[in-house]
Amino acid sequence: MSTFELYRRSTIGTCLTETLDGMVENGTLTPELAIQSMTEALELQVKTKVSIKGHLHTYRFCDSTWTFILQDAVFKSGDSQENVSRVKMVACDSKLLTQ
Repeated sequence: MSTFELYRRSTIGTCLTETLDGMVENGTLTPELAIQSMTEALELQVKTKVSIKGHLHTYRFCDSTWTFILQDAVFKSGDSQENVSRVKMVACDSKLLTQ
């Protein structure tokens, strides 16, 4: 599985895919340009840093993948803040995906 596939399966990746699919259906973009746009957006445009604090409920490490479940999490980015009662985060080393 490539890094691209990991992001594509995330919520933001799903939304971006749906938007680009709509543009392809409307004739605004070609399928090739849509794929190129998504790859470039994920690799070059995503630069926002977020800090996350919360109560660690559960954590696991299996097959070089970390899974964290946080309760009462606070996401901060710049001046904005979002409180979430429960969040599941999955993280893996992208270098392992290219091997």
